[in-house]
Amino acid sequence: MLLGLLPGIEVIGSARDGEEAVALTAELAPDVVLMDLRMPRCDGVEATRRIRDRYPGTEVVVLTTYADDDSLFPALRAGARGYLTKDAGGEEIERAVRDVIDGRAGLSPSVQRRLLERLIDRENRDGLDGRDRRDDREGRDDRGDRKGPGDRVGQDGRSDRSGAGGGVRSVTGGGPGAAPETGGASGPYADGLTERETEVLVLVADGLSNSEIAGRLRISTATVKTHINNLFAKTGVRDRAQAVRYAYQHGLVREPGRRVT
Repeated sequence: MLLGLLPGIEVIGSARDGEEAVALTAELAPDVVLMDLRMPRCDGVEATRRIRDRYPGTEVVVLTTYADDDSLFPALRAGARGYLTKDAGGEEIERAVRDVIDGRAGLSPSVQRRLLERLIDRENRDGLDGRDRRDDREGRDDRGDRKGPGDRVGQDGRSDRSGAGGGVRSVTGGGPGAAPETGGASGPYADGLTERETEVLVLVADGLSNSEIAGRLRISTATVKTHINNLFAKTGVRDRAQAVRYAYQHGLVREPGRRVT
């Protein structure tokens, strides 16, 4: 009844459980499915996964009583592009529906905060783990555990064995014509992204829609879609939510609305 009163939104079907939701999606091809989570026969997470796998043109917005991590993250991993709790008003539901249609995430403010907290926690844990591994490697090098007689360390930190008998020597490939090293996975050109693709990724992480990105960069929306498809393929992400996570993990965005230069 609430949705039917919202301008520009037409309710074309209602399902009693996840199985029926999948069947009605196949029959009616809706633009958006509002999905509950706790249902008989087939729960909302599994129904979302089936709909997104079989009918990628249909977006899913979860509308549920539950906002705990055990409900939120499985639903997003299954392909939901929006997540609201049932205390959301008509205006918030309408905004989430229009956001997912326009390619944005239709998330409530509390869900956005929870996702950012999880990303920051994981980034902090990854940083500590990486530092521990680096300290462990440096400790082994200081003790000389990895170096034997006749070994020399070249510019690239690898052993250069030059003992009797004409052993193999490793050198850095910095001569003319050699391909430049790409470095690690992080940085503005991680995974082979071009400068423009990196700009588009940062704007996606800022929450801009395709049309807003096109206006910001003064390019067509078709070109924006091409850049997004290319950066998805290069980074291995499946959707905009994963792209946002990728941008945070690789240091392209530090906090909402603030870019790394």
